[in-house]
Amino acid sequence: MSHSEKLQELGITLPAVATPVAAYVPAIQTGNQVWTSGQLPFINGELPATGKVGAEVDEATAQDLARTAALNALAAIDALVGIDKVTRVLKLVGFVASAEDFGGQPAVINGASNLMEEIFGEAGAHARSAVGVAELPLNAPVELELIVEIAAG
Repeated sequence: MSHSEKLQELGITLPAVATPVAAYVPAIQTGNQVWTSGQLPFINGELPATGKVGAEVDEATAQDLARTAALNALAAIDALVGIDKVTRVLKLVGFVASAEDFGGQPAVINGASNLMEEIFGEAGAHARSAVGVAELPLNAPVELELIVEIAAG
């Protein structure tokens, strides 16, 4: 089953690629890898929640936002090379705007990691970092970067 077919089976439609909010491109290819820029959890150009996780945003909402940011990263990859060319998810880096004493960053970023395994199966298992930060652009609660391997040609 292709990744496009798997998305359809899961009832997932990739969003339009998020418009960059500064001087960068959503994704670049080098050799057999695609690297995304940091992706915020935009839905139709808007952040559905803002603030720090553990204060203004609860952990469950933040997990959903991490999933949304991951879908935005996949949309950038799809627009550049096509989602069906992905052979392996290599690395996911998640940033969580964290309230003081919030230590649940790994659980938040699981929202993105679980999505990778849902879509790509074993090829979705990846190296990962889940980092707590003081602030993110536009007061977003989460931001994600994704690196994938793609098939030649």
